[in-house]
Amino acid sequence: MQHIHSLDPGTLSTPVLQQWLQAAVAPRPVAFVSTTDAAGQVNLSPFSFYNLFSSNPPILVFSPARRGTDGTTKHTLDNVLEVPEAVVNVVPYAIVAQMSLASTEYEKGVNEFIKSGLTPVPSDLVRPPRVAESPVAFECVVDQVISLGASGGAGNLVLARVVRIHAHTACLTPEGLPDTTRLDLVARMGGNWYCRASGDALFEIPKPLRTRGIGVDQLPAPVRESTVLTGNELGRLGNAERVPDAADLEALYTDPDVISLLSRPAEANTPEAWHRLAQRHLAAGHTAHALALLFFAEKNRT
Repeated sequence: MQHIHSLDPGTLSTPVLQQWLQAAVAPRPVAFVSTTDAAGQVNLSPFSFYNLFSSNPPILVFSPARRGTDGTTKHTLDNVLEVPEAVVNVVPYAIVAQMSLASTEYEKGVNEFIKSGLTPVPSDLVRPPRVAESPVAFECVVDQVISLGASGGAGNLVLARVVRIHAHTACLTPEGLPDTTRLDLVARMGGNWYCRASGDALFEIPKPLRTRGIGVDQLPAPVRESTVLTGNELGRLGNAERVPDAADLEALYTDPDVISLLSRPAEANTPEAWHRLAQRHLAAGHTAHALALLFFAEKNRT
């Protein structure tokens, strides 16, 4: 049993509470937001209090929080209140250091495109430019700004409606959609930490959207209580569309691994041996076969 350390947010200072939230609510995608003020001065700043909240209408929400030191507002917030437009640029690993540089608290009027060395590109429908180096950029009209308070650390939810999307063709699939494996995006963690969504950090989990997984509750009790199989592995088994039928189980009598295990009765009569065998098949991506093995084991164990 894990020891639990519980906290009352009301007893923590704003900086400490923010450290807790930013470390635990992670990874967070980064909105690299370009805006302009009424005089046409450009600002570019990253925000990790950001996400997608609707696809119809297409709404992105990012939150320029008030400064924790004195409660003053940031230039991005001031700009969208003057000119309700923004471009949300995604952040690939190739520009993460330049993005971090753009987060510096430069005085008003300083153009972070120039400071960071990034390239502004004119937008089609809004006044702020987009970042040429960003593989995907969303031109947005700001529909609403919701203030969450006037003290330091209080957020301001900027509801940005996407009116145009730009993408590097090299980061698209043959079907013309964003290719996750090519975007190489970064996400914000706590402190100075980031993570990179590429290579071995990427993995796929089938979503049971069109069909219903059988659920972990439909697995045999020894499987649910396994000391070998992990929670993730049980979840994958529970995602299966159906329980193995008699034909699935009968076919296993010709499986070399099954034949070998059945030739060792003492081992074959223990759940752990079958669970380890199923685990190997799960690691190879053979979920249906692993599930059949586990039901076969329960049927044949004495």
